[in-house]
Amino acid sequence: MGAEREAQACAEFYGALGIAQPVLSCLQCLRQFAGSTAKRCRDKHLEEALLLSRALSEGLQALGDAEARPLLRCVLAFQMEATGNSSSFQKLEQIVTQLAVGKEAVLAQEVGTLLSGLALQGEVLSPRDLQSVCLFMDESSLGRQHWRQNLALLLQRLATTLRWVLCGQPTPSGTWGYLVIKACLQLFQVLPKDVAPLVWSAEGKSETLQSLLGLLLEVVWGKALNKDTRLLVGTALSMLVNMAPQPERGASAMLGLFQLLKQGTGELKFGELAVETPTVLEPDGLEKLVLTRGLLTCCKVDILSCQLESFTHKACLLLDVIFPTMCALTKEQKDCHYYCFQACALWLQRLRDTLPALWCLKGTRILAQDAELLQQLLQLVWSNAETPVEGVSEFIHSSFRLLLEIYHLECQHFQDQERPLYQQMLQRVVSMPWQIKARYVPLCAIVPYVGSQQVLDTYPDLPQHLLSCLSTNHLCPAAAEVYRALVRQQCAERRDGQRGSEEAMVERWALCWLPLLSQALCSPLPILQSNAANYLLAWTLRQLPATQAPLAARFSGQDTASLRAWVSLLKAQKSVAGALPLHGEALERLCCCLGAREEGVRLAAMGLLCCSPSTNQPLSGTEVRLLRQFLPLNLNCDSSSFRQLLQAAVKKALVRLRDSSLAQLRGKEPQGTNPSEGEGQLAQAVGFVEWLLQLSIASLSPGSNFQRKKTGLLLLSAVLETCTDTWSPDKKKGQPPRSMATLLSYARQSGCWDFFSQPNLLALLSCLQDSTNEIRDLASELLVRYFPPVFPEPIALALFQLAQDTLGSPRVQEAEAGAVLMKTILQKSDSSTMKSLALEAKAALTLPNRGLCFAQHLLHMLQAQYAVARQDLLQAAATTPMHGAIAALRRCLLQVPEVAASMQAAELVQSWQELLIRLVTTARDITSFLLGALQSQQGPGADEQAAAPSFADMGNAIGSLIMLGKGRGQEDEEDSVLLSEEHSLILTCCWVSVKEIGLLLGGLAELLLAPGQPARSGPLLPLPTLQMAARVFQEILLRCRHWGAVEGCSTGFTKFCAALLNHPDVELQAIPQTMLEQGLEALSGPRSSSITRRAAGFPVLFLCIVSGEAPAQARPLLTHCVQTLLALANTALPQDWDQTLDLPQVCALHVLQTLVHGTGLGSALLWHTTPMMALSLQGLGSPCWAMRNAAIQLFSALTSRLLGQQWSRGESCPVEGLSLQAFLGQHPQLGAVLLGELGAAKGPMPAGPCLRPALHAILTLLAQLQPGADGPSSPSDCFLDPLLGLAGSPIYAVRAMAAKALVPVIPLSQRPGFLLQLAQQLPTAPRQVRSHNAVHGRLLQMQALLAPTLSTHGLSADALRPVALQLEERVWLLTPAQRCPLIRDAFLRVLALLPASFSPSLAQSICDAISAELGSLLPGGKPGCVELQVGLAVLHQTMARFMCSEAARLADGERIGAVCSLVQQSNPDVQLAILSWVIARKEGMCEELEKALRLTLLESLRSVLQERRDKEFLRLYLEALLHLYRDPSSWSQEASHKLQGSSAACLEMLLHMVEAECPGPDLLFQVLCAASLLLTHRFGDEDGALVQRWCTALEECSRSAACEELRLAAARSLQTAGAAVVRQSLRAACPALVPVALRLINVGIHLLQDEEREVRHEAAGFASLLQQDPGEPLRDSCVFVQDNVGLQGLLQLLLGEFGEHPETFDMLLQHLPILDLRGIVKELEANKAISLYKEDEPNVFAEPAVLARQLLPILLQLLEKAPTSIALHASALHWLTAAGPSVLHDLQYCKQHWSQGAAARCGMKALGCAKLHTAVAVLLVRARLMAQVLQVLGEGATTVPGLGCGTQELEQELVLVQGLLAQQGLAPMPSQGNVLGEPGPPSGAA
Repeated sequence: MGAEREAQACAEFYGALGIAQPVLSCLQCLRQFAGSTAKRCRDKHLEEALLLSRALSEGLQALGDAEARPLLRCVLAFQMEATGNSSSFQKLEQIVTQLAVGKEAVLAQEVGTLLSGLALQGEVLSPRDLQSVCLFMDESSLGRQHWRQNLALLLQRLATTLRWVLCGQPTPSGTWGYLVIKACLQLFQVLPKDVAPLVWSAEGKSETLQSLLGLLLEVVWGKALNKDTRLLVGTALSMLVNMAPQPERGASAMLGLFQLLKQGTGELKFGELAVETPTVLEPDGLEKLVLTRGLLTCCKVDILSCQLESFTHKACLLLDVIFPTMCALTKEQKDCHYYCFQACALWLQRLRDTLPALWCLKGTRILAQDAELLQQLLQLVWSNAETPVEGVSEFIHSSFRLLLEIYHLECQHFQDQERPLYQQMLQRVVSMPWQIKARYVPLCAIVPYVGSQQVLDTYPDLPQHLLSCLSTNHLCPAAAEVYRALVRQQCAERRDGQRGSEEAMVERWALCWLPLLSQALCSPLPILQSNAANYLLAWTLRQLPATQAPLAARFSGQDTASLRAWVSLLKAQKSVAGALPLHGEALERLCCCLGAREEGVRLAAMGLLCCSPSTNQPLSGTEVRLLRQFLPLNLNCDSSSFRQLLQAAVKKALVRLRDSSLAQLRGKEPQGTNPSEGEGQLAQAVGFVEWLLQLSIASLSPGSNFQRKKTGLLLLSAVLETCTDTWSPDKKKGQPPRSMATLLSYARQSGCWDFFSQPNLLALLSCLQDSTNEIRDLASELLVRYFPPVFPEPIALALFQLAQDTLGSPRVQEAEAGAVLMKTILQKSDSSTMKSLALEAKAALTLPNRGLCFAQHLLHMLQAQYAVARQDLLQAAATTPMHGAIAALRRCLLQVPEVAASMQAAELVQSWQELLIRLVTTARDITSFLLGALQSQQGPGADEQAAAPSFADMGNAIGSLIMLGKGRGQEDEEDSVLLSEEHSLILTCCWVSVKEIGLLLGGLAELLLAPGQPARSGPLLPLPTLQMAARVFQEILLRCRHWGAVEGCSTGFTKFCAALLNHPDVELQAIPQTMLEQGLEALSGPRSSSITRRAAGFPVLFLCIVSGEAPAQARPLLTHCVQTLLALANTALPQDWDQTLDLPQVCALHVLQTLVHGTGLGSALLWHTTPMMALSLQGLGSPCWAMRNAAIQLFSALTSRLLGQQWSRGESCPVEGLSLQAFLGQHPQLGAVLLGELGAAKGPMPAGPCLRPALHAILTLLAQLQPGADGPSSPSDCFLDPLLGLAGSPIYAVRAMAAKALVPVIPLSQRPGFLLQLAQQLPTAPRQVRSHNAVHGRLLQMQALLAPTLSTHGLSADALRPVALQLEERVWLLTPAQRCPLIRDAFLRVLALLPASFSPSLAQSICDAISAELGSLLPGGKPGCVELQVGLAVLHQTMARFMCSEAARLADGERIGAVCSLVQQSNPDVQLAILSWVIARKEGMCEELEKALRLTLLESLRSVLQERRDKEFLRLYLEALLHLYRDPSSWSQEASHKLQGSSAACLEMLLHMVEAECPGPDLLFQVLCAASLLLTHRFGDEDGALVQRWCTALEECSRSAACEELRLAAARSLQTAGAAVVRQSLRAACPALVPVALRLINVGIHLLQDEEREVRHEAAGFASLLQQDPGEPLRDSCVFVQDNVGLQGLLQLLLGEFGEHPETFDMLLQHLPILDLRGIVKELEANKAISLYKEDEPNVFAEPAVLARQLLPILLQLLEKAPTSIALHASALHWLTAAGPSVLHDLQYCKQHWSQGAAARCGMKALGCAKLHTAVAVLLVRARLMAQVLQVLGEGATTVPGLGCGTQELEQELVLVQGLLAQQGLAPMPSQGNVLGEPGPPSGAA
């Protein structure tokens, strides 16, 4: 606290002087700077101090040196304490320089005195001293002057400090050593002229510097473990070399250093300094990288390129010393690949920079085409282009560019016109699969050198491959870069050739790229749409603005894809051009997009409204109007990403409103604004924000569903973040403007923007009681960040009582809500509030800190609960479980910044230390007690059992506890069936408490042991306490069975270990090390129980410990752990093992698997993969089942770690691209292991079965790789022979997987020739067959090689024609002459992959063979095979699918007829195959075949329904029929003719199945949809009964209690036929259908509130069809609307078309639920015991309160028709008679209850009660409706008994009651009128 003392002394000194006030202000800013923790706060205070110093400088100049000295000394003291932050140091340097104007000598004296005082206690510089040395040397001119004058002393102290650090004080791997090296580097860098004579001059030679150089070399050789420290030494040595007076001397010194690396011993001559080789036991090879990288980073060009005298040829450092060393480094398997390839990129940069000098030295090209250097470089970059190490790809990218640039410069310099390297690289790129990201990097680099046209000609599939890349996230940036490079090159070529206008450029662009971009933007894949829009579209419009026209022409359709693409185009255009006028057709189309069903379309339209290139461009009136319509309709969307993107878009709109309003208030006209519109736009902005605020608050009612509340909170967060002046120090961006107060004042004068009002506060407090973490945490964050710092006292007291109650709830969600409440109360309280709270720890109230008081209180509560649990655990679990209090402690201690800060306050350290020790002790006692209770062991012996209990043991223990709790030993047999909830209570209490303890202890260690924490009177967690916490973790992980508890504990334990291992105290580091040794010892030793099977936490123990090691370190614990486990797993199994126990070898495998799965270890485990893979393959052949099981799990984990997760479902076509060549290059030793296993499997087998257990696993691994580029001597070639040999394996799975594994071995360019070889090896006649297995294996290999080839369009039909010719000679393999059906099936599958290469004769031969085979199955057909053969059904199905594909491809009538006849024949295999083929063909089937199949299926429908031979067949039949008629326009007159006479019968049978049978939901779905399809085309008068039955079936299936499939069927049926029925009822000739139409609309209203999105979307389709003009026929191109828009449309339809009908009013009233308001309130006040489980709602998405408010205006408008409608008048009177008295009674009850103080007891509880909010909302709606009914009925209402009031009295009563409820947060304020939380007024439909 030296700075603080200086500040006090300074304030006292200047108190009596004339400049006292500015000095004190400046000191205040400096003190605030020192006391702040957030960077933005510190910067802000320093800026203010700098401004004050400029004003203060003049006053100081008038004073003498003595008067100025105290202030300068004070600022320097603050500067000395800010040496940990360079930006703060620089700002303070500006301040002190400003103050010292005219007093420079005084400042120099003070700086010298300050720096001379460093390390007064000894010659060793502390880390803080070293930081001061570095910053004063780097940033202060006076500091540099001082060190220049005291250079010898500084060198001596640096050498002494480095020697002391390297001796291991406290650890060589700490930051201390790094700071010493950094100080040396900066010394060499800043004072080179002063240091140079000490190195290179014999007269000035320095013994101190010589000693320091020797120490630096010790660091290079590995004396310091920290990798960053060693790398920094390389830079420091390069700085020394740069001081050489002649380049040759510097190069000679570095050459000697490299030679010393090879020799190992000797003396190094470095200038005039001589040092001995450091003695390091085992050099790790990193020393080469240190020197290489250091030279390449900063060594001078002339030193790198000068000639070395000791070489016989013209050699230099760069080419002949550094390059060979660098190549050797990249081949070594060290954990430093990132730095190696960084060195590679640096080497190429230096090569480019030194080219002229090297040409002079060598006299020839450096990278000649046949030069070995060029070949080595190419091999280096290509072989490592796919390395998985993070960051390496960027270095490889730059290496490709630099290599091509150097090659180009050399060709220019030597005038070489032949440049074959470009074409070679281009060909290699083309030969690689598109999934490999590394191919796109060199492709971008090549484009400028070969031109765009040559690239496109050589690589015709590039646009299609780029399209595939855009749908794959990790390939998208690379693909976009290729596109941009090519388009840029095309534009450059046009401009350079002076060939014309922009129109010509656009035409050329459209020819190449318009199909790609339009296909991507119209794709049904959201990822492809967004990537194309984000990466390509906007860039294209900026590059070529005229491309907008051809793109707009492509997107002019009305389908969803075109709408989405059109909006994306408009948005991109707006971002490029600025404002975009919306009117006419564009506005109408945009409104259509805003109401569309697809979220992507709506979001894109919303983004278009909100975005703008300039933030101060105001929103237009049209944009504001559309936003007001859009937002209420999109609050309950159930997509999380939609909500996040919606918030981001709204935030952009709010920023525009705010910034444009501020500009208006400043008198500046915002961009695009007319001066006359300014005031109106300002009022519009304020009004919109106020409307959005009220909308957000209304959405937070507990009666709303989760989706609406989450969206409301996100929108409220956007409003508060954008439109308040709350400054958030932790945010780098998004801070409020400085003039925000002006806008707030303007808005509040208008009566708006009361963000922190009581209703808003109560709304957020209700969210704190929500059952989900997301709502609670976000609401708490908003309260803490934006609302006033202290809650009103009554609210704080009520909240505290509620928090106390909920912390004791057995329900985990409620207890967590209590913990959030406690944390929020702590953060929003002050000292006076704390005194009012009923804290148990009365003694703690004397403490000055709120956090300490709260922690004391919660700890006392926890200890009291623990005491209750020890007496009766069952009672405690039900009434006072401990997990709530532990969670509250965790949140209050770890998540409140003020609490963490108070722990470091000197006056509170002892109190905190005592509390934390008691807390850890209590946690230990609770853990032991709970785990012992589950083991029936609660005494001291509970700690001794290391293994977790079995389920049976736990069941018995819990049973005993329950019996004790119920009556201490009373046994009642009848009660045994009622124990389930009690079991769950105890288990929940135990597991959740244990999990919370793990999270709490880990978080405490992370918080209190973090580096940089100031040392106080003692550690807050002493060593014994930490050891106790370690034992707690150990006990949990060894004795716990619950995986959730293990995961929670493991999170805390990882933090715990990381904090200990990274702490400088060796004793703390030893705690996890000791635990690791104990775990390994327990793993290998004998035991009496199974650890890994019965304690899921045991392997996690090892994972947490090794994950805690710092990533930058060498990870010695991980290495030791893995090596020990490998050694243990490799030990031989005992002769007789107990199968009920885990063997140590099995345990070791399980632990290794857990380590591999651990995400925290990253690439650190990659260096151990080869021995682990060998171990897993060896384990697969173990005679022990448990060993084999563990080995396959380890193998799977290793595969995922090596290859990444496979993103495609198909095993044979992974999306993640890693080629086999790259895989073998990264893991050469692993490749040898795999090859050895394959070779052993291919070799001769002894007698007996040919089983190689590891073989299938190896093949599976290889099959997940990609083929690489075609190159000579590929490392994958050696895999070819073993894989080909496996084609004849007698095991089918091996043959199949070997075929898939062959794919990555064969490059694409070699596929045609290889396929031809395989085809030639097939037998041409039956007598040539030697092995059926070999034939089958060859066919599988051909199939595998053909399938991915065609999917990537790699081979043309011409290339495959020779293969087809060979297969034609072997077509007998398809005929019965080949007796094996599976071979025939495989042969046909191969043929099916190359139909475009068939000759006419081959096509005819195939057709004849299939016809003969399938013809034998038809009635009367000639039998082809008498005996039953295995695989014959598979062959028939393949033949049927082949016939379908050929019929669709050729559109041949004869083939189509054959397919239809096969559908009608009775062979089930063939029929199922054809039906499945039809269903799977989503698109691409020819129209002729579809039409024929439609009619065929319709014609046979009646017979199929009558036979009903098989449910699965009937389901597929109906699904295929519906699929073929998925487009309504596909029904034809011919279809109606086919059904003539059987339509009614089919409908009857289908409806009978729905009504009377129980065929299962899947079949019932198809049956109901099929009935709807038939009903759509049948509306005769005689069909009224069928329509009624169908409608009844829909009503039954649409109930909330029905399963999802039936509700979806009802919604789809409603869309299929419902719209037609409703439209038919609107015609004058069909009045009988009106009741049915009303019922159908009612079903639609129900389904539009369904909890499943798909159901709502289908129901929205029904509403969309009804929005068309009733006079027009149904259009097929109707744009389906969003659910809420559809609901509005249905309500408007009821109002407009069915308002006169008497049933409409009654039907809508059914949606106003009648809830028992009094019963709900009584239940709240009863305080009954809370059960563990809460009854689920049947539909959690439905919002009765919101729907009631939405129905109110519709009902009110309906009542306006009552005077003219007798039926409606009667319905209103009937409702008033039935409901009026109860409404009045409920209003009276509310008035009485909430006007008294009785309601305050459960006020906060009521605030979060969803049932109560819903009941109140519906009551207010019913009361408002009742008032309207009274007004409409007039005198007719006086006859209703039990009313006794008129309209005016009721309205007055309603306003009074609503005001009372609003004060309690249960209703909106009456002044708000229509609640803004409803989904918009009906008239606002888009």
